[in-house]
Amino acid sequence: MGKPTRWVTDTKPGHSQWYVDRFRQLAAEGADLAGEARLLDALVAPGARILDAGCGTGRVAAALAARGHTAVGVDADPVLIDAARTDHPGPRFLVADLAELDLAAQDEPEPFDAAVVAGNVMAFVAPGTERAVLTRVAAHVRPDGLVVVGFGTDRGYPLTGLDADAVAAGLRREHRFATWDLRPWHDDAEFAVTVFRKPA
Repeated sequence: MGKPTRWVTDTKPGHSQWYVDRFRQLAAEGADLAGEARLLDALVAPGARILDAGCGTGRVAAALAARGHTAVGVDADPVLIDAARTDHPGPRFLVADLAELDLAAQDEPEPFDAAVVAGNVMAFVAPGTERAVLTRVAAHVRPDGLVVVGFGTDRGYPLTGLDADAVAAGLRREHRFATWDLRPWHDDAEFAVTVFRKPA
């Protein structure tokens, strides 16, 4: 692993288990936890291969697998990966640092049709590694594939930075929305969902 992520340095001890418990409770209450997966499902062909980068407790990868896709979830936090494996036995879940991502070394050499980076992941990576994260994620996506990134606009990573880092990673921006259910983008939106494509 490389530099400690903000998930480690900017949260209190026990935060990972709190996060696991929170999403288990939300699932038990019947909360809608599949919005990101619905969008990805609409963007790709049936039976696509999708990388859930920064998968956390695995909810997005699980929802994608339930829709017939092959989903692989990756997160740097072993507590979250353990929970994902326990709660969602369908997808494959791996511990890995997104800034140094090399899934071929973990027996996942096949490229992905798309990658999703949801749940404020980009705001929690190690400071200064945002471009490396996007570059490594993009490297795992096939030409003409998609990288979809969503995070709160108040999280300290400006959209100008995201766009510049994406260009440096070889991605082209196609769409930006204010929510995962495709509400129109506006400059004072509290959330941004950006669809990038890796040129063919």
